[in-house]
Amino acid sequence: MTAVPRISVVVPAFRRPDRLAALLEALAAQDLAREAFEVVVVDDGSPEPLAPTGEAFSSRLQVRVHRQTNAGPAAARNTGAEVARAPLLAFTDDDCRPAPDWLRHLLAAAEADPTAMLGGRVVNAVEGDAAAEASQQLVAFLYQWWDDDHPSRFFASNNLAVPTAAFRQLGGFDTGFPRPGGEDRELCERWHATGCPLREAPLAVVHHHHAMGVRGLVRQHLNYGRGAHDLHRRRAATGERGLRVEGPQFYLRLVTYPFGRVPAPRAVLLSALLVVTQLANAVGFFDERRRWRRAQGAPSSSP
Repeated sequence: MTAVPRISVVVPAFRRPDRLAALLEALAAQDLAREAFEVVVVDDGSPEPLAPTGEAFSSRLQVRVHRQTNAGPAAARNTGAEVARAPLLAFTDDDCRPAPDWLRHLLAAAEADPTAMLGGRVVNAVEGDAAAEASQQLVAFLYQWWDDDHPSRFFASNNLAVPTAAFRQLGGFDTGFPRPGGEDRELCERWHATGCPLREAPLAVVHHHHAMGVRGLVRQHLNYGRGAHDLHRRRAATGERGLRVEGPQFYLRLVTYPFGRVPAPRAVLLSALLVVTQLANAVGFFDERRRWRRAQGAPSSSP
């Protein structure tokens, strides 16, 4: 048995062995010693097992592939966290490529604030895909808008680090979310409720290779809106204020966020796409509310 690593990287994976291989290649290039970290890949019931992809890197990485019946990314992350050996967990996805110093910067940030949940910086890596760029600009804006003490503060699960013991004690990701797009926000809200901090780690960078196009952007944010409704119901069930609606200043700042960051013609396009994300969020939210009320036998116009 090797020495206990300093950090465990947990990766939920489903199909896409080529993307997983590219991620493992980036992890093999980390500027940490091989024994300082491990990689736990959770194969979430892929039709073709992903173990051979992991085994191809066994001479360069401490990598293990655990296979489970398909249960979604939240459950896969929890499985990985349960078998991880390090005192610090780092989560990323198979469509990400961490910078070579990613883990080193996460470890440094954790040493500076051992009780914190850490959110690294995610950079869009799909050149020419305005929808992917707009999606990433939205996340960057939200990180900037909500400070460490705001109850809506959240970090995306593709570049997130957290102390292992605290994550397990909190119960991990809520596997009751039927689709991706709400479980990371819900985890961050529970973390915030414990009084532990959420800190940005901007030097810990991953490059996000997620091509989507406008149709994919709309689909993504319809799902985010549905996830927001699931989160709203969980808040209400615990006696919290369910729906949190930001004021006009939030939306003004959001749609103007690209200006000054990219050339003006590109900024106009990105601004329009950011409007599309908010409209899709709203449609997804209210559609999920309608479906939920119908399932409960309530009239669609009831409060």
